[in-house]
Amino acid sequence: MRMRAAELFEQRVKPAEVALRLRVSVKSAYQWHQLWQEGGAEALGSRGPGGSRCRLSPRCLEKLAVFLDQGPAAHGWVEDQVWTASRVVTLIGRKFHVTYSVSGATRLMHRLGFSPQVPARRVAERDERAVTVWKEVTWAEVKAPGRPAGVTSASRTRQASPADRPGDVPGAGAAAPRS
Repeated sequence: MRMRAAELFEQRVKPAEVALRLRVSVKSAYQWHQLWQEGGAEALGSRGPGGSRCRLSPRCLEKLAVFLDQGPAAHGWVEDQVWTASRVVTLIGRKFHVTYSVSGATRLMHRLGFSPQVPARRVAERDERAVTVWKEVTWAEVKAPGRPAGVTSASRTRQASPADRPGDVPGAGAAAPRS
């Protein structure tokens, strides 16, 4: 779009008209015009993707991918085999002495083809057999019985059909065909 703007500026089209033709704000067109005057069409060229640069070199990124492939247990997290973003932040700090935010580590993991996981939060003392018995016996006793099938409607505000209305209420004749 900027290159099209440069072509229009070369044809002496005013920035306000460029904004109309390209469906951009007038402010953007004037900014592009200023850049074009200072550096020509090259000044309007793409500068690449935005955002901050990666703090890790390509070689460090390769090493990080290897570390992630090794799994969390190889790096001290033995309670589960899950790479969380906070663990990756810690790993990057330990191995490369670089700080990352959790969201930055998440983006970095996606870039490397990994996705952060959320570990299951379970109490270490949990008795799975007792939980199963409780679900099967106690829960079955205390849960309220469900509604019988066919009694409810999908819409709570559904009006009764005209045929169901008493004959002496307003609108009762609405269902009858007109003659």
